[in-house]
Amino acid sequence: MLPKRWLVERTFGWFDWYRRLSKDYEILPETTEAFIYVTMIRLMLKQLA
Repeated sequence: MLPKRWLVERTFGWFDWYRRLSKDYEILPETTEAFIYVTMIRLMLKQLA
């Protein structure tokens, strides 16, 4: 099992693959949070496939 620090860094590295999350373009923090949820759902579904 990986240390928690590496899990967090790996997750942030995955966010860099999604252009919208690589920079903070959104005005509302709720919008950014929603995009993070969508990104994590896509990543989990890709790993399940």
